[in-house]
Amino acid sequence: MVAFFPLLANDAPNDLKLALERIGPLILSPDAAHDDPDLGHHFVLAEANHPHAQLDKVTQWLDDGAEKVILSPSLISKSAAAGIPSDRLVLLLDMVGGAALSDSLRDAVSGVFIKSYTVDPETISSVKQFFPKADLYVLPQQANTKQAICELQRIGATLVVPSDKLTLEASSESCTNIGDAFLAPLSSDRPDGLFPTVVTSYANSRNLGLVYSSHESVRESIVTGRGVYQSRKHGLWRKGETSGATQQVVSIRSDCDNDALEFNVVQVEPGFCHLNRPSCFGDLAGLAQLERTLISRLASAPPKSYTHRLFNDADLLQKKIREEADELCAAETKDDIAFETADLLYFALVKCIKNGVSLADVESCLDQKARKVTRRAGDAKPQYNSVPPSAPATAVPHVVNGVVNGIKKPMTNGVHPKTPAPATDANDDRIRMRTVNLTGISAKERAALLQRPILKSDDMIAKVKPIVDLVRSQGDAALRDLTAKYDKATLTDVLIRPPFFAPTAGHCQDGNSQIQLDNTVRAAIDTAYGNVTRFHKAQLSSTPLVVETMPGIVCQRFAKAISRVGLYVPGGTAILPSTALMLGIPAQVAGCREIVIATPPRPDGTISPEVLYVAHLVGATAILKAGGAQAVSALAYGTESVPKVDKIFGPGNQWVTAAKMMVQNDSDAMVAIDMPAGPSEVLVIADESSNPSFVAADLLSQAEHGIDSQVVLVGINLTSNHLSAIEEEVDKQAHQLPRVDIVRKSIAKSLVVQASSLKEAMDFSNDYAPEHLIVNLAETRGVLEMVENAGSVFIGEYTPESCGDYASGTNHTLPTNGFARQYSGVNTQSFQKHITSQEITPEGLKALGPTVVTLADCEGLAAHGNAVRVRLSALKA
Repeated sequence: MVAFFPLLANDAPNDLKLALERIGPLILSPDAAHDDPDLGHHFVLAEANHPHAQLDKVTQWLDDGAEKVILSPSLISKSAAAGIPSDRLVLLLDMVGGAALSDSLRDAVSGVFIKSYTVDPETISSVKQFFPKADLYVLPQQANTKQAICELQRIGATLVVPSDKLTLEASSESCTNIGDAFLAPLSSDRPDGLFPTVVTSYANSRNLGLVYSSHESVRESIVTGRGVYQSRKHGLWRKGETSGATQQVVSIRSDCDNDALEFNVVQVEPGFCHLNRPSCFGDLAGLAQLERTLISRLASAPPKSYTHRLFNDADLLQKKIREEADELCAAETKDDIAFETADLLYFALVKCIKNGVSLADVESCLDQKARKVTRRAGDAKPQYNSVPPSAPATAVPHVVNGVVNGIKKPMTNGVHPKTPAPATDANDDRIRMRTVNLTGISAKERAALLQRPILKSDDMIAKVKPIVDLVRSQGDAALRDLTAKYDKATLTDVLIRPPFFAPTAGHCQDGNSQIQLDNTVRAAIDTAYGNVTRFHKAQLSSTPLVVETMPGIVCQRFAKAISRVGLYVPGGTAILPSTALMLGIPAQVAGCREIVIATPPRPDGTISPEVLYVAHLVGATAILKAGGAQAVSALAYGTESVPKVDKIFGPGNQWVTAAKMMVQNDSDAMVAIDMPAGPSEVLVIADESSNPSFVAADLLSQAEHGIDSQVVLVGINLTSNHLSAIEEEVDKQAHQLPRVDIVRKSIAKSLVVQASSLKEAMDFSNDYAPEHLIVNLAETRGVLEMVENAGSVFIGEYTPESCGDYASGTNHTLPTNGFARQYSGVNTQSFQKHITSQEITPEGLKALGPTVVTLADCEGLAAHGNAVRVRLSALKA
């Protein structure tokens, strides 16, 4: 948002002009626009009596980069008739000399520039009524600049200030400091008066970090053009003053509420983050990362590498650009077009970097072209209108499904690589966690380490509500539509019933579809099923609890299975038959009458054979072919095909979790849930005796679940060499994983916490309350007694968390996001409800009755007391 528009005088000092450019578009005279056509964001104001106020000049100003032109009514009419878009035209309305308006002007412009004696809200409001959709700019002859800025913003207009009334010095009666003018409408909602400030990169529009600004820091940034912020601890912070990572400020803008700022900057390497990364929010991606890699390669590419050849062999580079352009022209499928475009962009960017051209330069040219209003025919140049007769038939390649003139291009896992191979290698960007030492940090900083990187539940519930309501109202039809939308699968039936496996034939069944299951996988599932079943059967108590609390008073507690349960088994980025086992086995052991598994179908509409086989083993009564919030809604409310359940179990992404929380709070649904769930997490406690490769493998086993997963290593007195060895293993093993892109993002959000003792490590772990706690220490005796909060604990270096995930016997559906403080993991009793009973003899009532009567009378509940009194009276009769 712009606080005001400066009207730049032709003779304005250069330093004032540069400062004004940083805070908003300039308004120039035709002469200034002619003298300096390369200015940044600007408008051109052409008074009716100016010699250049002509239609051909209007077109020229716009083609040269002016965002808008401010013109007299007559010239507006001519410009509109010539086809100039209304969003580029602003009407000059002179209230001083008098002006007449016609209806034809209303739709011809996007703004009105009002010249007036003073700031007159009544006059401005009348103009606003005539031009309800137009932006209003007001140039008064007399006004207090700061007061007028605020007054006009309240009525939806913006002040125009002549540059001779602005100064870089302190404000005076005749001139206002430009920083004071910019800050006039801003109002902080923080007790310390600071403004949250988002810093973005001019080079790639990426967010670099979040900082804070004060009035003093903003003024200095505007004047000097350097990134200056306000540290809440250390005062004024001139970015890069000690590190050398300085910033050149391109623009400063306020948000729509005038309580936050955006600084757009040119950032000097090694980057904005104190960890020497480009951004505090992680690594770059796409073209921005490719540009950064190529700049690095230009300086230090190995002599015989492919990129080095391209930088030093102009003929080779030219041939590659032509080759890839031809292949893009010949590409026919969506995947091939994307693949060939990536190749062409790579080689084009090599040429740019070689010649000192940045992506920002390219984007600037695109912006410049987008501002042109002159229309061209757009025909191809003569040499491209036909292929010369002498050219060979293969000059224009034929590309279908990655095959170029019969030669298959390289693919990875059946998918074309998204970026060309020469752009990156495994050493481009190390995958590593950030390190924090518990010694010396404040309580607030320690508390921040315990937070998880997730979205607010209220935001997610608002997003899932329309989905839940749609399934509730439209039933199976909504399930089919949502499954087609989100899972790209067309369903005839949303629910399938047994049999799910044919033992004699050895194949799985999804309705009429027969799906083969790998024998090795089947044997592994059988082993896991046996172990998990044994452990969960041991949790089952077959005898009721009976206690005689007083003579003649016998109390009991006994368990009954929950009749109808829904088991959510995630799909998406991984097939999870293990989750079907972990939910289905305790339901089976508890004796649940109806077990409905919900899981997303594959694109062909079938369920994976692994999940079908598990459904057979656990005695599932139905499988719902749906995932996400739509599956949760179907289980909670039921549909024409899907039976309603009494309790919903299972992990899932934030959409699933939000839907579960929403339906459990709806009294109409009458459904319970196992626990709030969130992204997977692990906390590993390790000392100097730990094997670095084991520790790294345990961390990565959870990091690969998803980009919002978090892993934490708590090291007890780890030496720098041992910690470096672990970090090397994390990086090395991560690059060997198929899901390395996911790991890279989750590891960036993860922590290494250095502790000075076992007690300090366990205190941190109990406060963090991890889903999985791995203890990899030389001496583990007594550690379990110190555990207060954890979903599941893994003791010793030969106890990887993966065993608990799959087959050791414990359940892997565990509380996340710190809920291990309040919740247990799924177990057999999760699928039971406990009922109490009491039986009282006459002698027992005689002994207990007076106590009950006294308490009932104390609470004023006479009928409660009377139920005892009538019996005691009968016993006395």
